[in-house]
Amino acid sequence: MSDPSTATGTPATLADWLVHLESLHPRGQAGIELGLDRVLAMRDALGQQPFCPVITVGGTNGKGSTTAYLETIYTAAGYRVGCYTSPHLIDYNERVRIGGEPADDAVLCAAFARVEAARRAAGEIALTYFEFGTLAAWEAFAAARVDVIVLEVGLGGRLDAVNAWDADCAIVTGVALDHTDWLGSTREAIGLEKAGIFRPGRPAICGEPSPPSTLLDHAARIGADLYRIGEDFGYFAGEVPAGAPPGTLSQWTWWLRRHEAAAADGEAILRRGGLAPPALRGAHQIENASSALTAVELLRERLPVSMQAVRRGLIEVELPGRFQIVPGRPTVILDVAHNPQAAQGLADSLGGMGFYRRTLAVVGMLADKDIEATLAPLAGKVDLWLCADLDGPRAAPAARLAEVVAGGLGGTVECFAGSDAPAAALARALSLAGEDDRIVGFGSFLTVAALLRELGRLR
Repeated sequence: MSDPSTATGTPATLADWLVHLESLHPRGQAGIELGLDRVLAMRDALGQQPFCPVITVGGTNGKGSTTAYLETIYTAAGYRVGCYTSPHLIDYNERVRIGGEPADDAVLCAAFARVEAARRAAGEIALTYFEFGTLAAWEAFAAARVDVIVLEVGLGGRLDAVNAWDADCAIVTGVALDHTDWLGSTREAIGLEKAGIFRPGRPAICGEPSPPSTLLDHAARIGADLYRIGEDFGYFAGEVPAGAPPGTLSQWTWWLRRHEAAAADGEAILRRGGLAPPALRGAHQIENASSALTAVELLRERLPVSMQAVRRGLIEVELPGRFQIVPGRPTVILDVAHNPQAAQGLADSLGGMGFYRRTLAVVGMLADKDIEATLAPLAGKVDLWLCADLDGPRAAPAARLAEVVAGGLGGTVECFAGSDAPAAALARALSLAGEDDRIVGFGSFLTVAALLRELGRLR
């Protein structure tokens, strides 16, 4: 791949910049090289210093949803929020949001140019695609003078690029097996990596009901102010009205047991009731929302937020690809469930939807995922599996997915090959599905992105 910067010295468009980013590291866009040395050197070369509260959100699953709640609540409260997430589904701009909107091309290009100038001055440091983008996101937030920054961890936590900045509040939403080649093969090893975003003396929120001891031990060892779901904060729901459809959520109450220092001038236990169910669908969304509300409360002195803003944030939040139900018939559900825990959440949410005559699943996955364990929760719940190839060297072939399905998951199987396989699989599903059927598209972000693009074209 040619680098568009070589002819003119500096890329001219966002598309050119993204090609340039892929050229800087031997592994390209998909390259992973954990470690903070490169990012810390560049952070210092750019003179990047905290200028507002920073919230870092990590976790195997749920970090995208929790980040979205924080962004929407703070935006509803009138703050200008800088929000950094990954990966994107359609456009790179989705990764860098300012004031509730994706950053425009000009803002990103200017930020990339500042990072590139510093990189060249520092000796052509070989940044990864994610590292370069993370540094540029901070540049964009600083230029916009946002009031609060929310950073979503890309991979792990301790050695992830977003950990170059000290979080005023850090959240670990959950700990499960994923990315085991990089983070370790046990929950204990992964928990320690994720706990690396905690900081001494600062709020550290754990939304995992049964965290590994390594996470708890690390928080204690560094003196983080740890808040655990079920012990220091949590939620309870009211009764569901008689006759309500399966899976219906009632209003709910969030609670927080304030630690001694925080409770000195106020209530020891806070309760905020009458909360509407979060707009994001899914079995674990109240847990994610509870973690976000805990962060909002613990940072209240620096970022006051009214309950009106909290309520607005819960009902106005949007996040594509997280149990997203696409309007129209037949019902289409899109979910980036790509590991066993996320797939179990998807299966639970599907079980709460009520009656559908048939379920057709369009699935594409990466080969480095635990395919057997990820598909297992959907055993007996899918009538037709439409397995699709994906582009890229990490993709699992459709035939591999079909082998797993044929091993006892039930239903019939069809395979789709080629670069347009997800779109072809979706077209097949739409041709077969009746109005009382449902189509579930899940697996890799690449799968859901392809389906979103195709649905946008069709509908």
